[in-house]
Amino acid sequence: MLRKYFYSLTCIAVLVAAMSFIIPGKAKLTLQFENYVGDLPLKLDSVTYKNELEQTYTVSKLKYYISNIHLQKKNGEEYTSSEDFLVNEEEGASKQLTLTNVPEGDYTSISFTVGVDSLHNCNGAQDGALDPVNGMFWTWNNGYVFLKMEGRSSSSHSPGNLLEFHIGGYKQPYNCIRYVKLDLNKALQLTNEPVSLKIKADLSALFKTPTSIDFSKISSVTDFHGSIMMADNYKNMFSIIP
Repeated sequence: MLRKYFYSLTCIAVLVAAMSFIIPGKAKLTLQFENYVGDLPLKLDSVTYKNELEQTYTVSKLKYYISNIHLQKKNGEEYTSSEDFLVNEEEGASKQLTLTNVPEGDYTSISFTVGVDSLHNCNGAQDGALDPVNGMFWTWNNGYVFLKMEGRSSSSHSPGNLLEFHIGGYKQPYNCIRYVKLDLNKALQLTNEPVSLKIKADLSALFKTPTSIDFSKISSVTDFHGSIMMADNYKNMFSIIP
């Protein structure tokens, strides 16, 4: 009986010691990208919007790449995802970017790049989000379109009043990869329970911040001409939804 008693005590001691070395848990975070035009949710083809110059337009397509996602804690510790995500307004599921195995803790900021980094651009056509079937690969330029917006405006002088903005390129001096950092007003607490963070993508910023776009003068950007200007604008599309 005494031997069993001491055996039980030994097991308890080993268990307590093991618990003291438990590795912090991992969390699941979903980034919910919600596309807007100003204060209005984006609706393809069915809603008419106005730019800063009061020119009307509709949107038929909006896609963009989000990659190199970083989450940072107050103490400077970071979590990094190297995955590339393609947000496509036509596909609801694509607007939910799921990150798994994120270390638990309180995070104070999130950052990401809009576009596809040079490494993936140099590897040619790939699969998943980078599969050419997604319509975001320039075969003639051997690289990816970072953001694609298409629509119509009566102010456009392009055939059919088309608006066509296909922005990409990673080589200087026409590097259109843009870094976005968003600070969180309230720390994002990640535990073993799934958590969601909503991020607003305001398409109106593509046409006004910092450069105002006049559709009667610029209705199409599909190569390096004007691409830097548009990339500087789409950097300012994103904000945290409280």
